[in-house]
Amino acid sequence: MGKDGRRKVKLKDVCNRITVGHVGPMADKYTDVGIPFLRSQNIMPFRLHLDDIKYIPADFHEKLRKSALRAGDVAVVRTGYPGTACVIPETFPELNCADLVVITPSSDLNPFYLAAIFNSAWGMASVAGNLVGVAQQHFNIGSAREMEISLPPLPTQRKIAAILSAYDDLIANSDRRIKILEEMAQNLYREWFVKFRFPGHEKVKIVDSPLGKIPQGWEVKKFGEMADVRWGDTATTKASYVSEGFDAYSATGLDGKLDHYDFDRTGVVLSAIGANCGRTWYVNGKWSCIKNTIRFWSTSAAVSDVYLYFVSRDSAFWPKRGAAQPFISQTDALNCLVLVSSDWQMTKFTAFARDVLKQKGGLERRNRNLRQTRDLLLPKLISGEIDVSGLDIEIPESAA
Repeated sequence: MGKDGRRKVKLKDVCNRITVGHVGPMADKYTDVGIPFLRSQNIMPFRLHLDDIKYIPADFHEKLRKSALRAGDVAVVRTGYPGTACVIPETFPELNCADLVVITPSSDLNPFYLAAIFNSAWGMASVAGNLVGVAQQHFNIGSAREMEISLPPLPTQRKIAAILSAYDDLIANSDRRIKILEEMAQNLYREWFVKFRFPGHEKVKIVDSPLGKIPQGWEVKKFGEMADVRWGDTATTKASYVSEGFDAYSATGLDGKLDHYDFDRTGVVLSAIGANCGRTWYVNGKWSCIKNTIRFWSTSAAVSDVYLYFVSRDSAFWPKRGAAQPFISQTDALNCLVLVSSDWQMTKFTAFARDVLKQKGGLERRNRNLRQTRDLLLPKLISGEIDVSGLDIEIPESAA
């Protein structure tokens, strides 16, 4: 027995079930509706990411009962970012999964505490030290069962879970607000510049253009005529990242810091190669973008950086080359066609969308700070360096 009543246990001794999600081809099994089916990309630290969730038919779900998920289970990523874990919430009556470690804790182990162990630096290192496989390393259930953890008394586990859940709830609340803001601006863009239902549209004649039918008085321009479009710093990679500094964007988005910045302005960063090819990020302040990105901003009074961001948000806007590894060439980017509206639509939309993006940016910064604070607390709570056993903490039902 260690400090604050902690004891060393193996997961297999404090869990009712440790199994693995379905392993096998799935492409022909997915349906438009049905039972939600989780994959590695749906598991984030402490939460589910449902933007690209798949579905399977009920009869196939019945065949995969071994990998069915229940509220309170802990889902752990096996490949990609092995060890990343979250607790399955009560919002899903039925769930199934592929290629995840599925753990059902016993009554002696709080599921949020277990997820915290996996998401901690110690947990990630422990998982990384037990990966198997040659072509693609993965975390298997044998290693999970034998994994030894430090287990405090259940009341202490619940207090740790309550502290971490409070951070997670704040982050989730901001995420919901961010999504609402994004939808507001995107809906206005779609109404005015795609469906042409701007105020007074009934009185405007529709004419032919290289982009099809558009309102009279609007123009179609090449992207290169409206924007400064250039590669990110091809000499800089993630190996140059530092712990503190200025925002740096790679082909996966904002994922690091550099000890310098290349730009102090608004603009857009485009992922130009790989899995995220065609995805864009609106940026401002002091920032840089590194290898495998293209950055651009408006050079014309007729369009704004904000408008160019919304024009280019849809990945289908960008012509892609390559099959195994899609990429966007700078020449192709320069030749993309952009619809340019009359001044008043552009001015009004820019003012609205700029304010929305400012609010969104503030919420994203808040979330980054919350995650940073949570991640600093995490190892100290798990190790017992911060002793919460004597704290009077109200434990929400979700963390119990």
